[in-house]
Amino acid sequence: MDLLTANDRRGEYPQSWYAATADAPGPYPVAKGALDCDVCIIGGGFTGLSAALHLAERGFDVVLLEAQRVGFGASGRNGGQVGTGQRLEQDALEEMVGKGDARKLWDLSLESVQLVRDLVAAHAPDADFRDGILHADHRPRFVPDSHAYARKLNDEYGYDLIRPVDRDEMRHLCGSPAYHGGTLDMGGGHIHPLRFAFGLARAATAKGVRIRELSRVTGLSHGATVQIETETAKVAAKHVLWACNGYLGHAEGQIAARVMPINNYILATEPLDEAFAQELIREGHAVADSKFVINYFRLSEDNRMLFGGAESYGYRFPKDIVKLVSKPMLEIYPQLKDTKVDYAWGGTLGITLNRMPHFARLQGNVLTASGYSGHGVSMATLGGKMAAEAIAGQAERFDLMASVPTPRFPGGVAMRWPLLVAAMFWFSLRDKL
Repeated sequence: MDLLTANDRRGEYPQSWYAATADAPGPYPVAKGALDCDVCIIGGGFTGLSAALHLAERGFDVVLLEAQRVGFGASGRNGGQVGTGQRLEQDALEEMVGKGDARKLWDLSLESVQLVRDLVAAHAPDADFRDGILHADHRPRFVPDSHAYARKLNDEYGYDLIRPVDRDEMRHLCGSPAYHGGTLDMGGGHIHPLRFAFGLARAATAKGVRIRELSRVTGLSHGATVQIETETAKVAAKHVLWACNGYLGHAEGQIAARVMPINNYILATEPLDEAFAQELIREGHAVADSKFVINYFRLSEDNRMLFGGAESYGYRFPKDIVKLVSKPMLEIYPQLKDTKVDYAWGGTLGITLNRMPHFARLQGNVLTASGYSGHGVSMATLGGKMAAEAIAGQAERFDLMASVPTPRFPGGVAMRWPLLVAAMFWFSLRDKL
């Protein structure tokens, strides 16, 4: 089964609140005939669009091939949270790569958030960056560690935008008895992700990038000049960037061995009375909780509850996404039980075995950046910029990310599904117990 069409129509965005409230650029033409360029980018999400924009600003001739529409995948469907840090906490990174490189990875994460802020301001002001992410602990025993981690970031990393939150304040801020404390990070925030993707696409085309939609790559031959084929075009490029994330499928086996697609789901309620909405999330922050299968939620600009949660591991989305996601939402907000759901949608993201992004050189002139594991709004945007730097000959930051180990899934592509399902079942059971 084909990930690109298993749950979506060719050339159509999902029926999400994001798609309903964003004006799509283009449509851009299909790639046809023979095309020559300096860089061919495969994938029109945050990584690909950011890379295209930054390369064009450096004077490179760029062709971007998107199998569907720009922002079609996880970039245009996610929870919109722009988080600081990497997907792993600094304690784990210090153990994995040492304190020196862990500090560099932390600094990159801060840069990634600032980059999103800057690009929103310059190219997508309607994406509406809002400050603050609450990290909410669903077990009392997690709170001391969360508070200690905030103090570690304060003291050892000089980061003063995160602070501990006790039980009473957490319940006040997010209007639910489900949480026992946590942290508030005012360095992060949240945006309308599809409007952001569209802003990047418009900015890239204004700089001369040739975006070609409905142009799925069907073949690639390595060499000093890389030959890329679609159904209707042949592209010759000096450099290539694979930027497909969860929608890669089996197009490139070296990436697929380390980056696996999983599905996640979001619903949007009807607009809520403003006073009622403010009782649910009082200061407009985004919220992400401590469950292994994370619940994440925030209020939209028109006071809808945007609630994400639940995962699945086959190609097909479930038939009733509303039912699937309403269950965790009502566990946190039973006061929404009579509230109508106007939109419900799913998307496919790319995860790695250790949840760190997979950056690599597949050949000297063929790079990849993906596998953001649910932390991609900021890091994918910076990942595209770092890939552009590497193609331009400044590879230090890209190579730092590439040095972080991203192991192959045990059993390879064939066995990763059943092994992941078994692991996820165990962790979801642990959450419940």
